[in-house]
Amino acid sequence: MIMQKRGELYRVMSKLCLILLIGIWSCAGNNESKQSKKLLSVELLTKLPKVNADSVYGFVKKQVEFGPRVPETEPHTKCGDFIVSYLKQNGLEVIEQTFEAKAWNGETLSGRNIIASINPAARKRILFSAHWDTRPYADQDSTEKEKPILGANDGASGVGVLLELARVLSVKSDFKTGLDLIFFDLEDYGMPSYAEKSETGDSGYCLGSQYWSKNMHIKDYHAFFGVLLDMVGGKNAQFLQEKYSLEYAPSIVKRVWTIGSELGYSKYFIFEEGEYIFDDHFYINRNTGFPTIDIIHQDSDMGHPFFAGWHTHEDDMDAIDKETLEAVSNMLIAVLYSED
Repeated sequence: MIMQKRGELYRVMSKLCLILLIGIWSCAGNNESKQSKKLLSVELLTKLPKVNADSVYGFVKKQVEFGPRVPETEPHTKCGDFIVSYLKQNGLEVIEQTFEAKAWNGETLSGRNIIASINPAARKRILFSAHWDTRPYADQDSTEKEKPILGANDGASGVGVLLELARVLSVKSDFKTGLDLIFFDLEDYGMPSYAEKSETGDSGYCLGSQYWSKNMHIKDYHAFFGVLLDMVGGKNAQFLQEKYSLEYAPSIVKRVWTIGSELGYSKYFIFEEGEYIFDDHFYINRNTGFPTIDIIHQDSDMGHPFFAGWHTHEDDMDAIDKETLEAVSNMLIAVLYSED
């Protein structure tokens, strides 16, 4: 009887030891699996070209110095000419897509989408985009609501990042993936909050992306995925995971935020669900099927989902932070190189 109990005890002890060993092995395996899931290897990190924070900031400042880039105005034309000229100077293939679109008030506007390509012959292509026009009215301000804004963050920041990528990657383009940079026009001509109604029956936002997504610059163009930048240069910026992005392109959201985290930018790229933001990426997803996400500053403490100076006269260079611009730029370069 005693021997039988002792034998049973040995068997129980043996099973516990086996379970413990399996658990230790399993944990080691899981840790190894987690390590293998890193998107940026040490080799890749040493290969990545680095952006210059002062340079990105300078591109934003250059746009703001033109004044409000409202469609049908001289500053808008001059800024568009500058963007095209700079891209061409850096050896990018540039296509200008001109079009007409109806504004919310029934006015016919002339638009100008600018598309620049690196590695134009590559079949696998990634699309990075931003809008380069600015809002004609400061409808979220307490004063001078009918005057245009400078749009340092809302417009110029995303464009500044794309221009910095054009500068850096034109010098070091040792990647195989094709990259297209699209500068959308007529994004921010939407109906102001003080207007009583829309003559066209809709809000009038995102006219440039609506046109491009139905009339792409190259026949049978296809992008593997896209990333839209909007308000990506603010101080203390936080980029929550926008809901349309999560619906249309959840794997891209996860990939981009993970890369941001691996680069040490967790304070910007926050793994939390944000709001639904009606932006250019909505039409790209709906009309083309290219999974596209929106990196956009969201702050629910403001009473609206954006940064403090959104659609006000405070959206000037004082709202811009070099470190935020640098983080977004470096993250996009890592995303591009990780696709090779």
